[in-house]
Amino acid sequence: MRPSIRLCSLSVALPLLLACGNHYGRPEKPSSQLAFGVDMAKSGLWSEAMFRFQQAERLDPDNPRIQNNLGVASEAAGNYDKALDYYKKALRLDPNSKDLRANYARFVEFYQGFKGSATAPAAAGAAVAPAPRRPEEPPAPPQPAGDPLGTPEPATPEPPPPPAL
Repeated sequence: MRPSIRLCSLSVALPLLLACGNHYGRPEKPSSQLAFGVDMAKSGLWSEAMFRFQQAERLDPDNPRIQNNLGVASEAAGNYDKALDYYKKALRLDPNSKDLRANYARFVEFYQGFKGSATAPAAAGAAVAPAPRRPEEPPAPPQPAGDPLGTPEPATPEPPPPPAL
């Protein structure tokens, strides 16, 4: 193969490889970090999800979805006080969101029981952490009803998954 043909083939293939290799778009975009975090949360990699949500927050601190997802990841990690702060901030940013209000209401119900049992005698038993809520994905094109991330999880108390190492 002549050098000019090889160079031409490389110049065509390299941009294609670079474009296909970056599944999450551009890391400087909050939506890319948010999407990456959601995928990590779905895989149970809560530490990585938290990191990605924090990167998204750094880029867009007033995004209610990002704040909600930080609350979900904090809750999954057992950082309930921090989760409460994130959920409250998400609601301040978008008080009309049904999903945010539902997440907040379920968390507050658990949190009050958790705080109450923390001061109760040990014989009363310890509170069980709730199942982590699903993080919200960045806005997508309209889809038929039944979006899996838009519907709230049932409020079955379960311990959060162990943090990823």
